[in-house]
Amino acid sequence: MEFPEDFNQLELLNTHGHMIPRGASSLWTASQEEEEDEEEEAPEGGYSEEWYLQREDKLQDKPAELLLWAAENNRLSTVHRLLLTDPSLVHCSDEDGYTPLHRAAYSGHVEMVSSLVAAGSEIDPRTVDGWTPLHSACRWSRVAVASRLLQHGADLNAQTNGGLTALHLAASHTSQTKTDSRQTLELLLSQRHLKAGLLSNSNETASELARRSGPFHFLFEMVEDCTSVLPAS
Repeated sequence: MEFPEDFNQLELLNTHGHMIPRGASSLWTASQEEEEDEEEEAPEGGYSEEWYLQREDKLQDKPAELLLWAAENNRLSTVHRLLLTDPSLVHCSDEDGYTPLHRAAYSGHVEMVSSLVAAGSEIDPRTVDGWTPLHSACRWSRVAVASRLLQHGADLNAQTNGGLTALHLAASHTSQTKTDSRQTLELLLSQRHLKAGLLSNSNETASELARRSGPFHFLFEMVEDCTSVLPAS
């Protein structure tokens, strides 16, 4: 997919963020039937086990769709069963390129992430927009998932088609809680091999983005000495 040089993915996130996958509220689903079900408001306290079993039953003849759904909804036993039958399913994806690992990452399911990696999932698969699971985790401030992905060797400095790194996405400060946003930034900024000075396609560093987007720009003092001496590459 081609993007103009001045393409700004963060502007797109601000205007169309509601369409980006983020757990059960995702509008990017694998089938019309899924979309209809996900439009239903979840009851207080969450769905019952019977509801999940009914959903699984509807998708039994579509193993790839079932695996994507199960990874997003933290159905570990279902994922294990499917991968035992067909290990290659771990590499499946939806029409936008989101794999089971992406879905587990943006939904915040740490053990699901480890299970999928153990089953052979690539650690840095790309969506059509160039997003890795680490991008998804940091966009939604899933700090525990981001930490686990990094432990598994995720590319800390990978850039999306719009030039955004995980640090850019964490710095945009659009998560559900300020605590999670801060912890995600602290995790990334503490990484030894972080290239904090990388520019997005709009020629903006993560630090510059943080300066205008949220209250945590001071955290970038952790890497200021490095970015002032080492050029971005």
